[in-house]
Amino acid sequence: MLEVGILGSTGRVGSLLIDDLDVDQATRLSSVHVFDDLKKSVPENTVVTNNMQTLLDNCQVVIDFSAPVATQELLETVIRSEVKKPLVIATTGFNEHQKNLLLEASKVTPILYATNMSLGVAVLNKLVSLASKTLADFDCEIVEQHHRYKVDSPSGTALTLAEHAAKARDLDLDSVRISGRDGVIGARTKDEIGVMSLRGGDIVGRHTAGFYNDGEFIELNHTATSRNTFSKGAIKVAKWIVDQEIGLYSINDCLGL
Repeated sequence: MLEVGILGSTGRVGSLLIDDLDVDQATRLSSVHVFDDLKKSVPENTVVTNNMQTLLDNCQVVIDFSAPVATQELLETVIRSEVKKPLVIATTGFNEHQKNLLLEASKVTPILYATNMSLGVAVLNKLVSLASKTLADFDCEIVEQHHRYKVDSPSGTALTLAEHAAKARDLDLDSVRISGRDGVIGARTKDEIGVMSLRGGDIVGRHTAGFYNDGEFIELNHTATSRNTFSKGAIKVAKWIVDQEIGLYSINDCLGL
């Protein structure tokens, strides 16, 4: 039975992850990291700690649904520790330093990093690449919708979709991305990729990648109706990453896409 540690156990998805691990026949929650109090009940033998090294010492793999500052501490601990455990990281909103730490940690342990643990979103990324390359003359726009409490914008998922669209056209996303339009800004440029954000209510997550041309357009949509989509996806990839060699992996690697 795979022993799983959780970073971000007090968050929305982290809480669901505790429940999903409890009913999964092949996994067991063995440790959780908390910065304050864990209000949710966990199995009797679960180690509850605010020490990152203790989290690592008491599991076979860590699933991380936390915040960039917490993930940074996890990566720093893994890099300097003699204990090298596989990581599944689903945190978004990293700065450049944190992105570099992710790359450094992947040189000493297997890491699967995904901005979205949904299996459907993984397929959507592939479809966006295909559409962007095939419909190279079409205008590309991406719209994401999330609940009122989401702190990063655009979402990591939307940026990943945009990266797939840009790469398929041999474009640098940072050079062509537009994430806001206001006033008299002139006509849309040929290469720009719009990435727009909507926030409100309790929307779990909806992403639309649209390709627009004169006389026709195509829109590819993914809607998450439950956060269990992300927790169950993370459990699936955790079972996979523990058997992999040192390196940085994507969810597409797990699914063979």
